[in-house]
Amino acid sequence: MKKVNIEAYQITHKTQLSSHNTCVVLEKDEKVKKELKKVRKKLSKLQDTLYAHGKYGVLICLQGMDTAGKDSLIREVFKEFNTRGIVVHSFKVPTSLELKHDYLWRHYIALPARGKFSVFNRTHYENVLVTRVHPEYVLGENLPDIHSVEDITDEFWESRFEQIRNFEKHITENGTIIFKFFLNISKSEQKNRLLRRIALKEKNWKFSPGDLKERKLWDDYQFCYEDMINRTSSVNAPWYVIPSDHKPSARYLVAKIIYETLNGYKDIQEPELSDEIKANLDTYKKELEQE
Repeated sequence: MKKVNIEAYQITHKTQLSSHNTCVVLEKDEKVKKELKKVRKKLSKLQDTLYAHGKYGVLICLQGMDTAGKDSLIREVFKEFNTRGIVVHSFKVPTSLELKHDYLWRHYIALPARGKFSVFNRTHYENVLVTRVHPEYVLGENLPDIHSVEDITDEFWESRFEQIRNFEKHITENGTIIFKFFLNISKSEQKNRLLRRIALKEKNWKFSPGDLKERKLWDDYQFCYEDMINRTSSVNAPWYVIPSDHKPSARYLVAKIIYETLNGYKDIQEPELSDEIKANLDTYKKELEQE
C-alpha cells in the first residue's frame, strides 16, 4: 500500500479545484479494501475511547456533486461503529418548520453530543452552494431585507460565509472536532455513474431527471465549491479535497484522515478508576464470585 500523506489533501492556502486530481488509485481494489478494514477497526476502538472520555464530539461533513459517493462512503467507512455512538443526517430541501428558523438551526440541533459522531450528508454549506447557484431559493427563507433576487448581493454571501465561519469557530471552541470533505469527481465520471443508475434496475431509484438539469450547471457549482473551500478552510475546521473517481481509494483516504487526526489528540483517553475503587477490585471480584 502506498504511504498516504494526509496533509497533501488538506487545504491550507488558496487553491483551484482544477489543480486537484479527481482520480487517485492507491492500490488494487482488494488491497485498498483490506487496508480500509484495518483502519475502520482502529476507528471503532477509538470511538469507544472517545465515548468514555466524553469531552469531544466529532462532526464529519461530506459535500460533493451528485453521484460523488457520499452514501456508499458512509456505509463503508463507519460500518464497524457502535450504532449508538453515531448519527447520520441527510439534509435535503428545508421543511416548513426549518424555514421558520434561521438556516443554521437545523444543523445546530443535529450536532454531536460529547462522545459521539455526527455525519452530515450534505451540510450547512448547501446554503452557499445550491442557494448561490439558485438564488431564488433564498426567497423561501422569508428574510426581512430580501424581497427579490436583486437583493441577494455579494455582501449577502460574504455575510453568510462569515456566519458559517463563526458557527464553526463557536462549536470547535466548545469541544466539537470538525472534518470537512469535498468528494471531488470528474464530470466524465459523473456521467458514467448517472448512466449506471439508469442501466441497473436496482439503481433506478437513485436517478432523477433533476440530476441532468443540475449537471448542466457544472461550471457554476465548481466555481461555488472552490470559493466556498477557499473562504472557509481553517486550522480548526479544515477542508480536505478527496479525489473520488476511484471509490475504494476515496473511502480509505477519508477513514485514514479521520483516524490519524483523532489519534493525535493525546488527551482522548479512557478515564481511570478512582484510587478507592482500584484498591477494592479484589473485594468486588470475591463478592461476585461468592454469589
